[in-house]
Amino acid sequence: KATQEVVNDIATEVNLYGMEQYEEFPTALESHFGGPQRASVLAAASGITTSLATCNSNAGLNGWYLSMLMHKEGWSRLGFFGYDLQDQCGSANSMSIRPDEGLLGEL
Repeated sequence: KATQEVVNDIATEVNLYGMEQYEEFPTALESHFGGPQRASVLAAASGITTSLATCNSNAGLNGWYLSMLMHKEGWSRLGFFGYDLQDQCGSANSMSIRPDEGLLGEL
């Protein structure tokens, strides 16, 4: 069953492994230019692994969001030029207009 504990365990392990690989092999870190690309690679790995392991697409989405939060905590930022946490992480990524831009999600 896809409980939040299972999602946390799987996504955390995958994301920490990816971050360790980036630190161990600096050329991979440099070839993935900028924080957004690195964050997306790690989030995709975490989300896909979680989704496949639990057979639940929503659990995979939670794994994606958890990965973004871990990336933010581990390396202090996700991107540059304003491409930061609110643009990539959480429910803001699930709607075409963010909830803080006019409350459209509540209509």
